[in-house]
Amino acid sequence: MTEDIVAGVLRQWQQVHPGLDTGPMAVIGRLNRCSALLQQAADAPLRRAGLTRPEFDILGTLRRMDRELTPGRVARETFASGAAVTKRVRQLEARGLVSRRTDDRDRRVTHLSLTGEGREIIDRLLPEQLRYEATLLEGIGEHRQEELSAALGELLVILEGRLGSLMD
Repeated sequence: MTEDIVAGVLRQWQQVHPGLDTGPMAVIGRLNRCSALLQQAADAPLRRAGLTRPEFDILGTLRRMDRELTPGRVARETFASGAAVTKRVRQLEARGLVSRRTDDRDRRVTHLSLTGEGREIIDRLLPEQLRYEATLLEGIGEHRQEELSAALGELLVILEGRLGSLMD
């Protein structure tokens, strides 16, 4: 198997600091490198459709929850700031993909929903995006993908618990 770039970095650190435990760097370095590469590659179908990943996430959230949502709820679901969601919703609204409705009881609250065109684009784009992402993972067998997904899920639960309490 060909050596990845992180293995070379780890080897260099072992030469500088023999005996140093670089195990955490091996995991986090590889996750960061994979994340960076996936961010570059995984959004190609979205770019062709004229969407960014954060815009796609907003459309996807509205579609999968299949009801009106407040911008705050969309922010929590997409792990974005309220200001970022507001900006993206404005852009999606201008393109006719999202509509905004003021709450009947509290005029400060707005509700977001997909327009017919927004629903059409997410329903068309999601299967295409998933096929593209499956292609990116083709070199890893289905069983290994399931193992990797489970291990990353465990890590995510741990990090969400630890980092969530640190960021409060």
